Amino acid sequence: MLAVAAGSAIASNYAMQPALPEIAADFGVEVASLTTVISGAIAGYLIGLVLLVPLVDRLSPRVLIPGQFLALALSLALAARAASPDALIGCFVLIGATTTVAAQSSAIVGKLADASRRALSMAAISAGISAGILLSRFIGGLLVQWLGWRGALLVLAALTAVCGLCVFPLLPAQRPVGHTGYFSTLRALPSLLRQSRELRLRICAGMLWFFAFNLIWVGLIVRLAAPPYHLNAGSIGLYSLAGLTGLAMTRIAGRLADRFGNCRVMVCGLLCASLAASTLGVVLDHVPATLVALAIFDAGCFAAQVANQAGVVAIDPLRSGVLNSAYLFFYYGAGAGGTAIAGSLALRGGWQATVLLAAFAVAAAAVVSACLRAFSRAG
Repeated sequence: MLAVAAGSAIASNYAMQPALPEIAADFGVEVASLTTVISGAIAGYLIGLVLLVPLVDRLSPRVLIPGQFLALALSLALAARAASPDALIGCFVLIGATTTVAAQSSAIVGKLADASRRALSMAAISAGISAGILLSRFIGGLLVQWLGWRGALLVLAALTAVCGLCVFPLLPAQRPVGHTGYFSTLRALPSLLRQSRELRLRICAGMLWFFAFNLIWVGLIVRLAAPPYHLNAGSIGLYSLAGLTGLAMTRIAGRLADRFGNCRVMVCGLLCASLAASTLGVVLDHVPATLVALAIFDAGCFAAQVANQAGVVAIDPLRSGVLNSAYLFFYYGAGAGGTAIAGSLALRGGWQATVLLAAFAVAAAAVVSACLRAFSRAG
């Protein structure tokens, strides 16, 4: 249930992206001026990672998770009533911040899971989050087509509120053991990064492959829309179905990480992803081969993420909130960087340059993961 709820929450960040032309027409502005709605959601999410995810270490899950689902529902309802583009952007900053309930859910599961099944348990939440991201634009587009963008936001608000009610009785009521003050927790973030070499290595690895992940997918969209392909949005969107392989891989990666250790899973997954990224540079003219390479690339990155996030929580399960906060802040920041440069790189440097940079970044992440394994042995 928590996996479904987390996926529903994170979908709110992406579901309205297909509706930007309709929203722009409603307000009488250019579509380009409303792309800041997407930036607002990303900025809000990064703020929420820093300010809200550490609450996992302080508040009862039964209070925190349903409470934040309610806050997300209210933010979506406010967005549906927005009277101007600026008001809508402000609402999406709130929406982005409150969708970090998905990251909170992952941290809570990592905190409460048995050590021998931690990766598998967190993989279930990761699968829900990934499904929410993959399906969000499709479902959001349908809702907008049927109900308009304001009606779609109200449906999402109602769904979010229902998720909060459903998870309420399933979550433990007790506060975390050894909790500290909220501001003390936030002040501990920089020192935690300085003190834990393992956390720094895991953050570095995650940043490298998520940078590459966004570089590949955004660059692919730009390349397929350009000559000689000239594909429309619907045709390009079909390529994203290759990402469904990653959903299946999350549970498998969780089991393997619990059995063989997360570092081995990370290295193997990233080596496969790096090879697949390199292959994409020469097979883009062949759709079946491209889909296979994308599937392997996604599966390798998803496997590494499941294993790495379980390893982050394992550093100190009692501080899973602040650990997840630090890790995911840099992780999504690197992803935003990949998104920002992917378009210009694909057009100016060429598709081959894009995939080679991505392959190099993923291979570097594999090297960092191997160093992490050596560090863990030495420890």
